[in-house]
Amino acid sequence: MARTEERFHCTGCGSALLQWSGRCPECGGWNTVCGEAEQQGGGETAASIQTLQEFSSVQEQRIRVGMGELDRVLGGGLVRGSAVLIGGAPGMGKSTLLLQALAGLAEQVSVLYVTGEESPEQLAQRAVRIGVHCEHMSLVAENDLGRVLAAIRTAQPQALVIDSIQALYDRGLGAVPGGVTQLRECASACVRLAKSAGIAIFLVGHVTKEGVLAGPRVLEHMVDTVLYFEGEPGGRHRLLRATKNRYGAVNELGVFAMTDRGLRGIDNPSALFLARPGGSVPGSAIMVTRDGTRSLLLEIQALVDDAQHSEPRRLANGLPAGRLDMLLAILHRHGGLQTRGRDVFVNVAGGVRVMETAADLPVLLAIASSLHNQALPAELVSFGEVGLSGEIRPVPGGPERMQEALRHGYTRAMAPSSNCPRRDLQGVHSMPVNHLHEALEQNFQDN
Repeated sequence: MARTEERFHCTGCGSALLQWSGRCPECGGWNTVCGEAEQQGGGETAASIQTLQEFSSVQEQRIRVGMGELDRVLGGGLVRGSAVLIGGAPGMGKSTLLLQALAGLAEQVSVLYVTGEESPEQLAQRAVRIGVHCEHMSLVAENDLGRVLAAIRTAQPQALVIDSIQALYDRGLGAVPGGVTQLRECASACVRLAKSAGIAIFLVGHVTKEGVLAGPRVLEHMVDTVLYFEGEPGGRHRLLRATKNRYGAVNELGVFAMTDRGLRGIDNPSALFLARPGGSVPGSAIMVTRDGTRSLLLEIQALVDDAQHSEPRRLANGLPAGRLDMLLAILHRHGGLQTRGRDVFVNVAGGVRVMETAADLPVLLAIASSLHNQALPAELVSFGEVGLSGEIRPVPGGPERMQEALRHGYTRAMAPSSNCPRRDLQGVHSMPVNHLHEALEQNFQDN
């Protein structure tokens, strides 16, 4: 016989407890500990066992959203029965993007927009303002999970938006909306229904002040795809990045511009981020980064100046701060350039975050350029990882990076020797380097 045990957990932080307590020992919250019954023991029937061969002939069904940048990040379109979680800071344009996406999908399949934070009038006014045709779009303004699930079963849409998952609540849980328990159970119920009915679902998630999705980490494990909206506060450009995708490439990047007619995809973002009105200047280096399947040209800016305070500042905007400290140590030890007693500021123009190690060589060249007050050649691009012994290590996608550089008129590419082809690509002169001192000597021979 199966027996029932009561488990206790905190609705504020999700901690598991052995017994009930008026105050959670982990987060210190009062009256946040609740119990739930859990079945223990046998009596269950065995699950059916199948072979993988039975499903090998099933074709993946995708629906083109109609927004090129969003389709790119999703891996070629929206997969039926998939769950997509999209997060971002307030005002980034999450609701606007999904309203436009659902309008495009409505021309092909039945759609439903569930809003728990805005009234139908607000949503309709936004649709009119950005020019979205909403005559084929169904709408539900509701927070109660049971009523939302019933509406979904009635409408039977093929594409669904829930804005936002933090606004939903299950009356039977007795926890506050937006808490760990509510988020976990509401998301689980929505994903289960979507997968069982073959509905492609978008879940909008809030983010914390640290920039990560609010709620338990299990929320990201439940879904198939996790997208993050990034951008400078008040800026015009938005970056949509996939950090998890079971149906496409991870770290794929989509670039949008926020206009009075909604979000517009940018097909050639390299030209956008390379707008240098004064040409090549000291402290500037052009790099080629790879996000998923896309090569992107970015400008790395560096400024080295005498420290204004007793403690020199090290600031990296768009790059990992800890890696900047490491690169400065390498520059001193293996490049012979000293930054002690000087402030060092490094910035990726356009508000883009670069997490790959291919930025190492361009960052060091930009810092050296600022130190020497000598501009790098205007036609030069660079990429490559720099090791602790000063060696230049190869990075993935060397030929693709060089092709992107050539497409934008850059005719010289400084790269690791392993990334350089035996014969120069037509129009691009390869400059292979094996060590940091070689790269510095080739660009700053007179200093």
